[in-house]
Amino acid sequence: MSTKNKLSAYSTAEQNDNTAALMPHKMRRVQKLHFIGIGGAGMGGIAEVVLNLGYQVSGSDMKHSSMTARLTKLGADIFIGHSTDNIKQVDAVIVSSAINKTNPEIQIAIQQRIPIIRRAEMLAELMRFRYGIAVAGTHGKTTTTSLIATIFSQAKLDPTYVIGGLLNSAGTNAKLGASKYLIAEADESDASFLHLQPTLSVITNIEADHLEAYQGDFSKMKNAYVEFLHNLPFYGLAVVFGDDDVVQEILPKVGRKYLTYGQLDGSDYQAVDVVYELNYSHFTVKRKDKTALKVKLSLPGIHNVLNATAAIAVATDEGISDEDILLALKNFQGIGRRFQVLGEFNQDYGSTILVDDYGHHPTEVKMTIAAARNNWPQKRVVMIYQPHRYSRTRDLYEDFVEVLSEVDVLLLLDIYAASEEPIEGIDSKSLCRSIRQRGKLEPIYVSSVQNLYKILADVMTDGDVLFAQGAGNIGDIAQSIASTELNKAALLKKAGDA
Repeated sequence: MSTKNKLSAYSTAEQNDNTAALMPHKMRRVQKLHFIGIGGAGMGGIAEVVLNLGYQVSGSDMKHSSMTARLTKLGADIFIGHSTDNIKQVDAVIVSSAINKTNPEIQIAIQQRIPIIRRAEMLAELMRFRYGIAVAGTHGKTTTTSLIATIFSQAKLDPTYVIGGLLNSAGTNAKLGASKYLIAEADESDASFLHLQPTLSVITNIEADHLEAYQGDFSKMKNAYVEFLHNLPFYGLAVVFGDDDVVQEILPKVGRKYLTYGQLDGSDYQAVDVVYELNYSHFTVKRKDKTALKVKLSLPGIHNVLNATAAIAVATDEGISDEDILLALKNFQGIGRRFQVLGEFNQDYGSTILVDDYGHHPTEVKMTIAAARNNWPQKRVVMIYQPHRYSRTRDLYEDFVEVLSEVDVLLLLDIYAASEEPIEGIDSKSLCRSIRQRGKLEPIYVSSVQNLYKILADVMTDGDVLFAQGAGNIGDIAQSIASTELNKAALLKKAGDA
């Protein structure tokens, strides 16, 4: 069925009625929502959507950010710091999984019997009245969600979307659309994705990460993914990465229709003939019962080829034209902190490229390095890596040692705690020693940001590609480095100012 025909039974007027009337009617006892941790991408995105639905929004975070600035401009009341004084005439409190239960705002909400709900529960409420498309998986969620949203927007379907990163073309990570579609990431890190009841689900892969939410038991995580797919209605659809062994392991337990994508023969959507050029990937997608698509994607790396193949499967199933699919992928402008080129700088010592990337799991870092080698095969890969969480570093220690040994120069920052307590014997100095013992690389431990600027001024050479890699505050550090344009004098001045 064509897109036009699919939408004919759900007219724009009906879509607007659902957006403007059904949601407020369902939440008619709620006027003001308070978000604790509102500066995060997921929290801020939902806050923006409910603001645009007409609700009053307040929120708190520990520091100002581009997200808090945007929400303030849209009409939200933003508080820096957490205090009981921030909870005033609030009907419900939304919390991110990063917020500790001892937070004073949570405590006063409990005392005042104000409902406290998790971010995913609020997202589920938004999804309840729409055709939900939820993207889950250990890696690739943000990019896949962004690609789907971009294709649907190119097809003029005006979706609502909530993404975990900044969609560069829109200048935001969330938007309230007028159509039935809501496209969002499904967060498995705290098992809260089980609150969602989408009509179409995507699973990009399944690896042992965030096991603390599953009592350290990988089998419980696998079962959670099965339950997530069973939240689909009987007429729903799952689009899953068939090359993944764990995905294949759970499929016999899934009682819903599914389509597979990947590189292996037998995939319903198979990516073949992959060729790379600077900043682009060319490939063909063989589609079951449809003509193949020759794709030009404005992202490098096989992981992005696979993310795009998942998006193609979703868009094809929804009846979006091949022309809109191909145009959206060719013109895709990327996502903040996902292989984001912050600049190519020409200095006295030569030319260098600075790339900011969010990847913080060994598989993600490996894919980033591979994409860098494909994109710039003649250049030296220099990586500033900030490990994220003591528990992840401990659980995946040997994997980190192996993958971080594959760059040409490694600058290792201290572990970003992300609210965790230190674990004895798990630190960046130990990681440096283990990498050094492999004999492939002499890593450099960086004890402070001030020292980082000094070291960069010393190690950068003509033709380098510098990666700022990780999920902590390394993104802020990357922006600070970009402000120097990697000029050695400016870096040394920054070191003195830090």
